[in-house]
Amino acid sequence: MTRLTRADLDALPAYVPGRNVADLARELGIAEAVKLASNEVPFGPLPGVAEAIAEAVTQSHRYPDMGVLALRAKLAERLGVDPGRIVTGGGSVALAEHLAKATCLPGDEILYSWRSFEAYPIIATGVGASSIRVPNTPEHGHDLRAMADAVTDRTRLAIVCNPNNPTGTSVRRDELDRFLDAVPDDTLVVLDEAYREFVTDDEVPDGLATYGDRPNVVILRTLSKAWGLAGLRVGYLVAQPAVAAAIRKVLTPFSTSMVAQAAALAALDAEPEVVRRCAVVIAERDRVTAELRKLGADVPTSQANFVWLPLADRSAAFAAACEKRGVIVRPFQGDGVRVTIGTPEENDTFLEAAGEAL
Repeated sequence: MTRLTRADLDALPAYVPGRNVADLARELGIAEAVKLASNEVPFGPLPGVAEAIAEAVTQSHRYPDMGVLALRAKLAERLGVDPGRIVTGGGSVALAEHLAKATCLPGDEILYSWRSFEAYPIIATGVGASSIRVPNTPEHGHDLRAMADAVTDRTRLAIVCNPNNPTGTSVRRDELDRFLDAVPDDTLVVLDEAYREFVTDDEVPDGLATYGDRPNVVILRTLSKAWGLAGLRVGYLVAQPAVAAAIRKVLTPFSTSMVAQAAALAALDAEPEVVRRCAVVIAERDRVTAELRKLGADVPTSQANFVWLPLADRSAAFAAACEKRGVIVRPFQGDGVRVTIGTPEENDTFLEAAGEAL
């Protein structure tokens, strides 16, 4: 039979989403399962978002503003940058794909820590680039010294996920300074800050404020997490104007939908509520971490809205045990389990399941 797709994709693992809550509840015969697998916030849409969506839907027979001018202007004002430096897209993961398209040709290299965000190897393979994976430190974080040593003249993108997904660990200013100074000017460094709003460590730098003036640095962020728009897919990046213009050339036309633009504009008006919700998540993150450590789990300190249990080959068994108690978590086979921070009640349910599983 004639092959119609690329042979190298056979070895590429598919992206794994969190399991469906309704399916598990039905299997267990319970009213509702708890989903702590996808790093969502549990509080529902921000004030004003549902109303903005309802109004935008009345114009859904029209194409959205392809330039996303209103949203880019609002983000620019909030961030203190020129709108020409901002690119929006279908979540930060879609923008990472566009970054790869704008920088890599087959045979080029994309460098990242591992384990990190599971979409990175998919993105690299999608553009025919080689994945250069640098193992995490024993503390489950980026080894930036080893990453700098791994840069070659073929490295087009170097991605630093800060805080890191799925381990929650973070890179501090001094080590990131040294890394950026070591990377050549023709390698684009992507600071993936999808969880920036949950950072409380003052030594973890705001990438835009600290490094946004560097020509070869791109800041990648999302409104899916703290801003509660995971189901609408809105992300943005900030780059130097020439880099941003090149990325816009490879964007899927109209990829930020009319509804997503309206929802994002409304969400940005609700920043005080975002701050309040993040404070709740942070307090729960610290409580869950402390309780898991009492159970003997070697949980690293997280700066995101999830925690990491480095359970190695016990990961699948732990996740299965939690599911039997109606709690969906995210196992990474052979490495560990990521658990999203939910409401206090959801976290209590998880901790009871974890107590049994551990």
